[in-house]
Amino acid sequence: MAERLTRPAGLRFRPNEHRTLLLIGDLVVSALAVGGAVLSWLGYSWIGHISRGIKPMTALNIITNNISVPFWFYLLPLIWVALLIELYDSHVAANRRRTLRGIAVAAFVGFVLYSLVFITIRDPQELPRIGVGAFLLLASLLTLAWRLRYIRIYTSSGLMRRILVIGAGKAGRTLARVFQKMDPPPFHFVGFIDDDRDKLGKDFEGFPVFGNSEHMLQVIEEQRISDVVIGIMGVMRGITFQRILDAQEEGAEIIPMPTLYEEMTGRVPIHHLESDWIVRSFVDQARVSGFYELFKRIMDILGGLAGLAVFFIVFPFAALATIIDSGRPIFYSQSRLGKGGSLFKIRKFRTMYKNAEADGKAQLASENDPRVTRVGNFLRKTRLDELPQFWNVMRGEMSLVGPRAERPELVAEFQRQIPFYRARLLVKPGLTGWAQINYGYVATITETAVKLEYDLYYIKHRTLMMDIQIVLRTIGTVVRGAGR
Repeated sequence: MAERLTRPAGLRFRPNEHRTLLLIGDLVVSALAVGGAVLSWLGYSWIGHISRGIKPMTALNIITNNISVPFWFYLLPLIWVALLIELYDSHVAANRRRTLRGIAVAAFVGFVLYSLVFITIRDPQELPRIGVGAFLLLASLLTLAWRLRYIRIYTSSGLMRRILVIGAGKAGRTLARVFQKMDPPPFHFVGFIDDDRDKLGKDFEGFPVFGNSEHMLQVIEEQRISDVVIGIMGVMRGITFQRILDAQEEGAEIIPMPTLYEEMTGRVPIHHLESDWIVRSFVDQARVSGFYELFKRIMDILGGLAGLAVFFIVFPFAALATIIDSGRPIFYSQSRLGKGGSLFKIRKFRTMYKNAEADGKAQLASENDPRVTRVGNFLRKTRLDELPQFWNVMRGEMSLVGPRAERPELVAEFQRQIPFYRARLLVKPGLTGWAQINYGYVATITETAVKLEYDLYYIKHRTLMMDIQIVLRTIGTVVRGAGR
């Protein structure tokens, strides 16, 4: 038995723990912003009374008796957190530029929404302009200050995890390549342990191989390793397995390579999975409760009704613009595969010129696709072309959130070339999804495989909160006109 090494345990926050910390911090500072906004509103009214010659104490009594803060004003922190939804990705939250942009967009969208409501209601007593304006300003400044402090702590070298990968083969080097593309880095990638003599002392993807399994505990101690990642996809030597157990006993966290890859990318590494992964992940780990299915269906019905209401409002304008731009038909329909491979029909506003697939072969849409009409380009960017599919959601053929519904001929082609592709059919397809909000158009098999990795991540980790997050991010995409 190797001599036990004493190593202090460091702070090791996982992405979900980072999100919880960010949520708590945002709620605290937005609650403070509400308090400051109420004081600003009352102070503004007090100064207004004094400027008209009213004595200070009399003005205070008038304000106390005549101004009441509406209940909805105290719910502003929840609305603010919803507007910040894109900043709860741990990688985005650690980036100063993207954080600043996200807060600015949240404040702008909040201002626009309030303006629309104010114009409709026109009741300054019910919708205090000074109070809401002060809240948006204070919430923006306090959130920015808190988030910058978070970034400073998050990127502090003393608090970041230190990762050692066991195996400098294909899987381990994949992690190193992904890590090098991340800015800022979520942890310290220290290097590798590998039993191949030809790799000892060499660098792979810019990181050294410190030694073999015999030296693992020594390297962990010297390099202050907090997490040991198993990057061996095949058979593991007995001594390697024993040293990993010893490292766990000494306080290191043991992480399989696919788990860290998911944490880093929000995707499943389909090219680094064992053949029985689909059974272990989707039979044992990815089952969801009946309550999730029930509430997801309720959310689908409510969302479907809201979507159909928007469809009936948009239809006459979209139809007229389509006819003027490229003639009839207004809609087009296609067969798609649903859950379990069931076939169903979808309808969308037509966004391409007629006979876009003149040879009869299915083609993937691409960014700046020349087949897309001028009106179609607008409908796609705002995702208004998807509105007719809310009927499929109401019928239960689709969900609000899920993998994109694909054509049978494309599914048949992709599943021959991409491992685990048919696993997408384990859930209902969705109007939007984890892949849609994180990845753009795909034009190659390689890009399709990346999008599949996002879909499988969603299927494995889906929850009601994740569905709500995806819906809110999709709404943000529609507002920005950045549809994919």
